[in-house]
Amino acid sequence: MESEKFRCPWAQGDEYVAYHDQEWGVPVHDDRLLFEFLILEGAQAGLSWITILKKRPAYRRLFDDFDPAVVAGYDEAKFESLMSDAGIVRNRLKIQSAIGNAAAFLEVQQEFGSFDRFIWDFVGGQPLQNRRQSLADVPASTPESDAMSKSLKKRGFRFVGTTICYAFMQAVGMVNDHLVTCYRHRQLHPK
Repeated sequence: MESEKFRCPWAQGDEYVAYHDQEWGVPVHDDRLLFEFLILEGAQAGLSWITILKKRPAYRRLFDDFDPAVVAGYDEAKFESLMSDAGIVRNRLKIQSAIGNAAAFLEVQQEFGSFDRFIWDFVGGQPLQNRRQSLADVPASTPESDAMSKSLKKRGFRFVGTTICYAFMQAVGMVNDHLVTCYRHRQLHPK
């Protein structure tokens, strides 16, 4: 029965449960979706993830479904319209970074053939299978997220500190940080 499944303790409430059960920790290799998570994780800095989940439909609409080629071309008028829309986090630096990150994202795609090829190299191309027993065992950052952050910053990305990078890695399935007692841990761990 659905309600009897043990989930990670943070998965409380309908939005978190749906996100936990359907997305969090599932390996993502689609560049558009990787860009979406990169921008959303940056927007989340200093806020709760539930705030971003609730605003995600507006982000998708206002950021042209996270098409990096379109976002990279945003002009001052588009920036001002984003700043005036309460559907998203109206933080000047975060919105500017999203636009700048889109341009940097396109440069990575050009250099590596895809952002996917570049970003997954930080974990050797395969999800790291962790065996966390409790939320206290889950770190805020790792050597892999440190390296990712350093590389992204060097390439001109902003709002990509190591903690943001680790949250990104968790979200897009580069690491399996579902607790070992969570039913999703087993589903996302290869036999």
